[in-house]
Amino acid sequence: MTARPALAALVAASVLALLVAYGLQHLGGLRPCHFCLLERWPYGGIALFGGIALGFRFDTLGLALAALLLLGEAGLALYHVGIEAGVFQLSAGCIAGSGAGSVAELKAQMMNAPPTCDQVTARLFGLSLAAWNAIFALVLLFLATMTLAWDYFRR
Repeated sequence: MTARPALAALVAASVLALLVAYGLQHLGGLRPCHFCLLERWPYGGIALFGGIALGFRFDTLGLALAALLLLGEAGLALYHVGIEAGVFQLSAGCIAGSGAGSVAELKAQMMNAPPTCDQVTARLFGLSLAAWNAIFALVLLFLATMTLAWDYFRR
């Protein structure tokens, strides 16, 4: 596979990942935690910059950028899985709430607080959605790096 079809596949896969994430949030009622929201950014970057690279025919550069973004995505997702498993402590962005002045404010904060990053909101075949995201990102990263290597050594 050459860089252009691989980049097009990564852009399509990134758009699909975002559609699934937003669909689960808005149609499925799953509220994302702080890390779930952070994990959307690399896919958005791949969709945006990959689309621009395809339009201007900078396929190899776009594929290399996508690989770097996927490396970051996989790192975020694996860290999130580690938080869910209790391997890592919650980061400051995952801890909900600030000081409430009254019981009514505390109740309002509790009702509107996003889930903490160590709570698994949904599982599919025994794995959390963060674990599935890590697997997806690693598969896409493998595709990107193998295509880059193939193009490099084929010259």
